[in-house]
Amino acid sequence: MRKVESQFGEGPLQQKLSAGDLHFLSDAEVIKGGGGTGPSPHEYLGAALAACTSMTLKMYASRKAMNLENAIVTVDIERSDDIEKFTRDIQLIGNLSAEEKERLMEIADKCPIHKALAGQIQIKTQPVS
Repeated sequence: MRKVESQFGEGPLQQKLSAGDLHFLSDAEVIKGGGGTGPSPHEYLGAALAACTSMTLKMYASRKAMNLENAIVTVDIERSDDIEKFTRDIQLIGNLSAEEKERLMEIADKCPIHKALAGQIQIKTQPVS
């Protein structure tokens, strides 16, 4: 996996992000003191879960020759009582049996980002000279 780097961008809170040769922005909403020039860190977290879920479903359905035409995954994150609460809605599009739909919903929980968020996480922070 490519390392992700963040550094100050333009405006009060904008961050310039890179992952290898890919470059993108993160920012806070205007009402939260940012410039609104990119997704917030929480929106990127939701995007990671949504993208990983959809990719996992696509790979599984392809291997099992299921007629999954699309998986539209929507993630909302709310913070309440110091707990991040993820709501993930999955719309499965295609000619699928009830059993296939049920299996795909089980497979959604096996995406690596879901496992990372639901499991134990360790963050090692270290200064660099």
